[in-house]
Parts: sequence; structure tokens; C-alpha cells
Amino acid sequence: MLLPKGGVTWKSARSRLPPWRAILVLVTRTRFLISLAVTGLVVLLWRGISGSASEMQNFYCYGPPKSPMEMSLNEIAAWTAHAQTPVIYNYHEPYEVNSSTIASVDLNPIKSTPQAVANSERVLILTPLRDASFHLNKYFELIYKLTYPHELIDLAFLVGDCKDETLAVLTSELDRIQNQEGIAFRSATIVQKDFGSDVEMTVEERHGFKAQGPRRKAIGRARNYLLYSALKADHSWVYWRDVDIVDSPETILEDFIAHDKDILVPNIWFHRYENEVDIEGRFDYNSWIESDKGRRLRKNLDPDVVLAEGYKEYDTGRQYLVSMGDWRKDKDVEVELDGIGGVNIVVKADVHRSGINFPAYAFENQAETEGFARMAKRAGYQVIGLPNYVVWHIDTQEKPGNLGERKAY
Repeated sequence: MLLPKGGVTWKSARSRLPPWRAILVLVTRTRFLISLAVTGLVVLLWRGISGSASEMQNFYCYGPPKSPMEMSLNEIAAWTAHAQTPVIYNYHEPYEVNSSTIASVDLNPIKSTPQAVANSERVLILTPLRDASFHLNKYFELIYKLTYPHELIDLAFLVGDCKDETLAVLTSELDRIQNQEGIAFRSATIVQKDFGSDVEMTVEERHGFKAQGPRRKAIGRARNYLLYSALKADHSWVYWRDVDIVDSPETILEDFIAHDKDILVPNIWFHRYENEVDIEGRFDYNSWIESDKGRRLRKNLDPDVVLAEGYKEYDTGRQYLVSMGDWRKDKDVEVELDGIGGVNIVVKADVHRSGINFPAYAFENQAETEGFARMAKRAGYQVIGLPNYVVWHIDTQEKPGNLGERKAY
């Protein structure tokens, strides 16, 4: 192409441009407009697809298409290599409860251990009472001397169906002890509940065979009412102690706790003086080891019958704790029992919290403390007796007819 002589000028360039009308005709043609629209649509679609692809990178799953549990260490490293997981720490302030009607009880720290004194474990002493005014002075004389720290001991009593001055004497004795600095116990509670018992409290009536079923059921109810009224969340041990004990070691709580057993009872004897001779009599025949004869007997009994030990009406052939031991021998010897008496029992509090109580009905043909032992063993708890550790009970002067074929001493 030859350029005009003298170079390119506006006039020469203008003369080479198509006329404006030709441009207008070209622009308004249908084919041109369609081409322009298609080109614009393609551009818009491309931009949209490009933007979506970049956003999809946020949801891309890196690594092999398998569960993390199935990956090798190398695959896991490759899977997590592209980015680290962000960690956000959100420290919450404590939620403050200002309502006086909402309380929290944490039982997790409450333990029953052989180091009870060192761990400041609290003990609950429970004593059911009925027409017991005669025994209360001696009762308080003995617990007054207990060496377990009194500030860790709570006392609780159930007074029911009394015809004497039990409540007045009890209140007076408690007031006397609790006002002595350094001797007072952590607390004392009196629970009053009458059960309408019509069994007379004479020895002959109380220990007669016909009275045993109803009597043991009534005592079981009284024990349960006392237990559920007095047991608190901070108690580690429960010590059941009858009011008519006349002698026991001052260290009995420490001695029993050291065995670290779920349920523990001593041997129960009594002193009887005849012709100026001290006879060591055996008292509690409710602590025993089951026999094959007893098992066969139970198979033929009505489920509602309550067996009572030491009566000619039922010969169980069981081995009694009172027939085993001697207080002159090693007091720490243990034997496993199937039934226990209620004169002196030390129980880990969690045994009671787990629902093991004193059945006021026939449980495996036993009631009250013997039913308690049966229930505890069914639940997998230890029931242990100490044949050589003797606690002395008052001599009840039982009539020979109440002993069946056995001897009281």
C-alpha cells in the first residue's frame, strides 16, 4: 500500500473511512446484534463460572475418599497438609444462681475409708428407742467415752410407742452432754413416730415365738424411719447401736472402720452372775452362717413366713457367731455371715444410699437386720462378723422356754 505523498493527513484518512451511513446500516443489522448479544452472554457466563469455582475451593475435600479411621499416617498427613484447623477458645464466666430454693449436693467427695479420722469422715449413730428410760444413763455414759472425734459424730434417735419417760430422759441427757465444751457431739436429732405396736415390752412377751414376726417387722419399720430422717449427704459411716449395751471398747468405731468392710458386726455376749459366779452368756443368735438344713427348710416355707432363730418351732441348723469366738483371742479375725443381729452394726453409708434397708416384711424368709443382711448380700456387699470382738449386752433373764433346744450360755 502506497502512502500519499507528504505523509498521512486527516483529510487523506477521512477520505478512506466508510461513510457513516454505511456504519449505521452495519450496526443495525440483525446478524450483528445477535452476534453482539451472544458474545455478551458468553462473557457473563464465563465470569459466573470462574467465581463459583473459586468459592467451591472452600468446600473441597482434600485427601483420599475414605473414612479418617481407615487412613494411613501418610494419608492423614496429606489430608491435613493444606490447612490447619482453627481453634476458638470461648471462656465462659460461671453461672451464678441467686435463688435460695435451689441447692446442690455433691456426693462424689464422700468416701468411707480406713483413714476415717484423718479424712474427717462423719459418722451417724442411730438408736431406736421404746420404753428405754432405764437404759439411757448407761448408754450416754458409754458413747460419752467414744474416742472417735465427737465433732465428727451426729446422734439420732427414734422414740416411738413409749409408755415411760424415754423422751424426757433422752432430752435431759442430750442437753447435759451437748452443753459440755469439748465433749459435745456435732449434732443430735430426736425423731418421734408411733407405729401402734401392741407387743408388750416384758421379756416373756418380747422374746416369745409368736411375737417374733410382727415384732421384727415393726423394728424394721422403726429403723427405716430413723435412717431416712437422719442420714445426711456428708455422712460416711452409719453406726447402729442399741440402747441396752452395758460395755464396749471406747475405740470401737476406729476398730471397726479399720476393717474397711461394707457391713460389720461384733459378737454379743452378756454377764450373768449365779452363786457369785460370773457366767459369760451368749446373747445374739441373729448373727449366723446359713446351713444346708436351713436352705432346705426355706424351700418348703411360705414366702411370707419370717424365720426366728433359737426357737423349737424352726430348726435351721445354722452356725451362730456367738458359738465361735472368745474375747481373749485375736479380735480382728473375720468370718463371712448370712444374717446379723442389730445390737451393734457399722455400715458404710453408701450401702444405705444404694437402697439396702431393714425389710419390714419377709425378705427371703427374714426380716429387719437378718433381712438387711440377706438384701446386702444379694446386692454384692460384704457382711462380716468378728467372733472375738465382744460387745456386752444387758442380761435379759430370758425364760428357758424362749430358748428352744439351745442354751443361753
